[in-house]
Amino acid sequence: MPYKKFEEYNVKVTDDVKNRYKNIIEDLGEDTQREGLLKTPERAAKAMQYLTQGYDQDAAEILKGAMFKEDYNDMVIVKDIEFYSLCEHHILPFFGKAHIAYIPNGHIVGLSKLPRIVDVFSRRLQVQERLTHQILDCINDTLQPEGVAVVIEASHMCMQMRGVQKQNSVTTTSGFRGAFQNIETRTEFLNLISSKLS
Repeated sequence: MPYKKFEEYNVKVTDDVKNRYKNIIEDLGEDTQREGLLKTPERAAKAMQYLTQGYDQDAAEILKGAMFKEDYNDMVIVKDIEFYSLCEHHILPFFGKAHIAYIPNGHIVGLSKLPRIVDVFSRRLQVQERLTHQILDCINDTLQPEGVAVVIEASHMCMQMRGVQKQNSVTTTSGFRGAFQNIETRTEFLNLISSKLS
């Protein structure tokens, strides 16, 4: 399923989903009949379905659709891939940037497909740790490269808007497979993206 902008995403919202949002809003003490809230249950349902559209997409198939035989075996890096996701614990946003590298082993992949798979996995209820490994494992299992590396840095609204309310905290996660488990290769990758890390 191709990536679409929100206004292009044809969401069919059932009355049941809309009514659940309506009930939540009413339970908060609001009047769902006032002008500003009349369409809010439907909008909220559509927004949630858009923000979780990754469940309907197959990241491996996206990669397979743009794999090309190529005799190139040096590091390929795509940095600063922005993403937006929802924390599965509070259903609040977390967002940031992903940095991905791989070393081809007979096949390269269209560069736009790496951001696409970040979107596939981030558009689900997530935790950053799982998101990192899902991206990593998908590239590793599908391309079967010499190695893969993923670093994600993100701000979590569940830490900034509520709870500890630490406004400047950034969470960094990483994962490495194959050649990137070698300290020299890993260091080269980290040095190349270090100017982009917070």
